[in-house]
Amino acid sequence: MERYSDEADVVIVGGGPAGLSAACRLKQMANDQGKELRVCLVEKAAEIGGHTLSGACIEPLSLKELFPDYEERGAPLHTPVSQDRFAFLTKKRRIPIPIFPGLPMYNHGNYVVRLGNFIRWLGQQAEELGVELYPGYAASEVLYHEDGSVKGIATNDVGIYKDGSPKETFERGMELHAKVTMFAEGCHGHLAKQLYKKFDLRSKCEPQTYGIGLKEIWEVRQDKHEPGRVEHTVGWPLNKDIYGGSFMYHLGEGAPLIAVGFVIGLDYDNPYINPFREFQKFKHHPSIVETFRGGKRIGYGARALNEGGLQSLPKLTFPGGCLMGCSPGFMNVAKVKGTHNAMKSGMIAAESVFETIFDENLKSPTTGLNPESYENKLRESRVWKELKAVRNVRPSFHTSLGVYAGLAYTAVFYCVLRGIEPWTLSHNGADHSKLKPAKECTPIEYPKPDGEVSFDLLTSVALTGTNHDHDQPAHLTLMNDNVPLNRNLALFDGPEQRFCPAGVYEYVETEDGKGKRFQINAQNCIHCKTCDIKDPSQNINWVCPQGGEGPAYNGM
Repeated sequence: MERYSDEADVVIVGGGPAGLSAACRLKQMANDQGKELRVCLVEKAAEIGGHTLSGACIEPLSLKELFPDYEERGAPLHTPVSQDRFAFLTKKRRIPIPIFPGLPMYNHGNYVVRLGNFIRWLGQQAEELGVELYPGYAASEVLYHEDGSVKGIATNDVGIYKDGSPKETFERGMELHAKVTMFAEGCHGHLAKQLYKKFDLRSKCEPQTYGIGLKEIWEVRQDKHEPGRVEHTVGWPLNKDIYGGSFMYHLGEGAPLIAVGFVIGLDYDNPYINPFREFQKFKHHPSIVETFRGGKRIGYGARALNEGGLQSLPKLTFPGGCLMGCSPGFMNVAKVKGTHNAMKSGMIAAESVFETIFDENLKSPTTGLNPESYENKLRESRVWKELKAVRNVRPSFHTSLGVYAGLAYTAVFYCVLRGIEPWTLSHNGADHSKLKPAKECTPIEYPKPDGEVSFDLLTSVALTGTNHDHDQPAHLTLMNDNVPLNRNLALFDGPEQRFCPAGVYEYVETEDGKGKRFQINAQNCIHCKTCDIKDPSQNINWVCPQGGEGPAYNGM
C-alpha cells in the first residue's frame, strides 16, 4: 500500500515557539506581498501546545516584533513580573543574592506565563494567517530527493501491532513534500539527529550539553501567593559540582497558582543522582516548604533543555531545509530563557526561506532549496549577540570550585564585561560520557515523600495525562538488548532507573530470583528525551510513537 503524498511550498515540523513563529512570519510576508505560499505544519501532540512544557518567564521582544498588536489579539500574557528574588541555599539557610539591572536574573519587563496556553494562542494566530496546522501527526521520517537534498517528511503508519503486523485500523502515513522543510522539533529532536549525520552538521561545534527540567503547578493558599513574583535559587540540595537550581513563578490568572521547578545539568558524574527526587527534596527546604503546605499539586511534567549555547550550535542549513528553535539550541542558560530566541530564530529562518523560494535568479544545485542566508542573518541578529555574551557562563562551572566559580565568573565577565573576553571555554565532552563507575560513587539516600509537599514518581506521572497504545511498535528502542545488563547495570548500577523522570526504565528480579532483567514501561514516557541523552552506552534510541500520543499537558 503506497503512502498518499501532498505538495506544499514549506513544511514545518514542530508546533512550538520556533515552528509557529516561522509559520506566522512566512504567511505574513506572503499575504503582504500578494504571493501564493502554502505552509503546512505538523505537530506530534494531539493538540497544539499539548506537549509544551517550560517555566516560563518570557521576554516579550520577539512577540512584539511578530505581532505588534499582540495585546489587542488577546495574547495570554496576564502576569507581568513584579518582584525578583535570587538566593543561594544551604541545608538550613537561605542567603539572598541582590538582583539589579544587567544581571541575567533581572526579569522586570518580562511576563510569567503558562507556555502551553501561549503556544495554543500562537497556533490560533497561525491559522488565521492561513497556515495549515496538523496536530496529532508525528513526523517519523525524513524524505530525500535522488540528489540527496531533503524532499519533505513522512508521518508514521498507525494501527500496527507490537509485532509489526497490521490491525484492522491500519493506515499508512502520508508524505508531505516541500521546496523547503523547516525542523523545529524541540530539544534533541529525533529527525534532527538523523540530519546531523546525513549532512555532517555538527563537525565544527562541540557536543550539545543538556539539562533536565522538572516542573509542577500548585494551587497554594491565598496568603502564600504574590502574582508576578519570580524566585530562583542555586545550591542545596545539589552539591557544588552539579549545575542546577530552582524556579518559582507566581501566576496571576485568577486562582492562586505557582509554577515550581528544578533544573539539573545532565553532565553530572554520580550515577546515583535522581533528578526527580532531588526536586522533591528541594521543596522541603525551610524557606520553601511553607509555600506548599496546605496547597494542592495539579500538574507535573519534565523535559530536556539545550544548555550548550554558542559552542554547541550546529550548522543550521542544508539542501532542502534548516533547523531552528530548541532543536539546534538557542537557550540563554544564564537567564534560564529560550522562548524569545526560539521565536526569533524561527522568524529569521522564515525570512530566509521566503527570499530563497521567491528568488527568480536562484540557480539551485539541488531540487530541495537551501536557505543559506539564514545562518548569516542569525549571526547578525540579537540572538547571536546574546549567546556570545553568555557563552562561557555554563562551562565556567566546570572547575574545582563548581557553583562558586560559576557565580563569580558570571558576575565579572557577563555582568561587567558582557562576554568580551577573547577566550571561549569548552564543555569538555558529551553528557553521556561523564558518569563515573558506580563503585567510585556513594549511593544517595533520599527522604521518603510525605504525600503533602513531596510525592512518589508514579503519582506524579499520573498528572501528566500520558497515554500510549501498549500494543504498537516500541518507540524506545535498544541498539543492543544485552547492553543494559552487561554494561549499564554492571558498571553504573542501572542509571536509567534514576535519570528517567517518568519511571519508564526498571531493573526487576527475574522469575527464578537468580538475576535481573531490563524492563521498559514505554506507556509512561513523557517525551523528555533524557534517556536518549544520558544513557552512558548510547544504546537507547527515542523515536516518535503514533501521532497524538504522549503527555497531555494543560498549560504547562
